[in-house]
Amino acid sequence: MELLLIRHALPTRVETDDGSPADPPLTERGREQAAALAAWLADERIDAIYTSPMRRAVETAVPLAAAHGLEPIVEDGIAEFDRQSDAYVPMEELRATNDPRWAAMVAGDWTFGQAVPLDPVEFSRTVVGAIERIVAAHPGQQVAVVAHGGIINAYAAHVLGTDRFMFFEPGYTSINRVIAARSGQRQLRSLNETAHVRDLLTA
Repeated sequence: MELLLIRHALPTRVETDDGSPADPPLTERGREQAAALAAWLADERIDAIYTSPMRRAVETAVPLAAAHGLEPIVEDGIAEFDRQSDAYVPMEELRATNDPRWAAMVAGDWTFGQAVPLDPVEFSRTVVGAIERIVAAHPGQQVAVVAHGGIINAYAAHVLGTDRFMFFEPGYTSINRVIAARSGQRQLRSLNETAHVRDLLTA
C-alpha cells in the first residue's frame, strides 16, 4: 500500500491567556494551501483519509476529503507533540524572529509550554504504532494521513532507521510518500513534495 503523509496547512498564531491548549484554525493562506492540495491530488486514487484531531489538520483534510467523496477518520495517535501547549507560533516565525523558543528547540527542549516535557522516544512509539495500524487496515490501498511536522519526522525516522528527532522541516501541505509492503518492509518514496503550493509557501 502507499501512504501519503501530509503536513497541515498554515495555521494562525494563538497564545491563550488562561493556559488552555492552543488549537489554531487555518489562516486564509492556509485555506488556499489546503485547496491547492485537494486540486493536486484530485486525480489520484485515495481510498481513505485519516486526520489528527487537531483543528489545523482537520481543516486541511476537509477539501481533500470533499474532492474524493470520503469522510475523514480522526486518529488520536497522530496528534502533534504540542497538543497541550498554551501557544502556537509557526516555526517559521520563531526562526525568523530569533524567538527564544526557537533557540530552545534547537537545543533539544521540546517542552512547548506543557507541564510535562516531551519524551521523544515515547512520542515516536505512539506515532509509529498509530500509523502501522492504519497501514494494516488498508492493504493494497492508497491512504492519505493529514498530520503534523513532528508526526512526519517521527515516522520517516522510523523508516530510515535513525534516532534523530525532527531531522527535516516539511512544508505546509507537503506530501511525503511511503510504500508499505505486507512483508513489513517500508520505503520512503518521496519527502517534502511542495510543487502544488510553490506560490503559497511562506518565506
